Amino acid sequence: MKTVVCIFAHPDDEAFGPGGTIAKLARKNRVYIISATKGEAGKEKGRRGSKNLHKIRADELLASAKILGVQKVFFLGFKDGELSNNLYHKLARRLERILVRLKPHALLTYEPRGISGHLDHVAVSMVVSYVFERLPFVKKLMQLCIPENRARMMHKRYFIHFPPGYKKSEIDLVVNVRDTWDTKVRAMLQHQSQIHDIRRILKMIAKFPKKEYFLTQFK
Repeated sequence: MKTVVCIFAHPDDEAFGPGGTIAKLARKNRVYIISATKGEAGKEKGRRGSKNLHKIRADELLASAKILGVQKVFFLGFKDGELSNNLYHKLARRLERILVRLKPHALLTYEPRGISGHLDHVAVSMVVSYVFERLPFVKKLMQLCIPENRARMMHKRYFIHFPPGYKKSEIDLVVNVRDTWDTKVRAMLQHQSQIHDIRRILKMIAKFPKKEYFLTQFK
């Protein structure tokens, strides 16, 4: 049995993103999640600034991870929305300390554009790529990405800038998650503080095949 560590910026990234793949991996591997923040800058049912939002969102991630079959969740203690250049090395050091203990065969994170262009996602992707090169026991890097057609749809209704998706020829791995789709949705529904995003995302992804997409690197 191998170890896979999934590394994200916020609670809900695991379920809203590669939740189906995580559930599949957990069937035959020891899977862990590392979250750089507790998502305290997120909205709680349409409102900002709840004093307990960090705890609410952390608990939601723990509940989601349990459904996905994850062994344990680690929080790195950074603040949501503040993963900037001057924190790269501190983020890498905290991440490495956990990875040296777990000795994973593979890491899973976002592709370099952070899927949505969220700067926290981009920072985590950059740091994970850096750590992947530094740790000899990590043999595989999986970076969640989305195809061009999905990116075009999301661009119309999301951030100020939504990066382009990937051409079919650029995508290395396509995971059919039809058999874990219900598990993914149940994990998503644990993030009730983000119910506005859940409804939007479920409505949107219902139009696409039940597949998740990755860029991959090997050593």
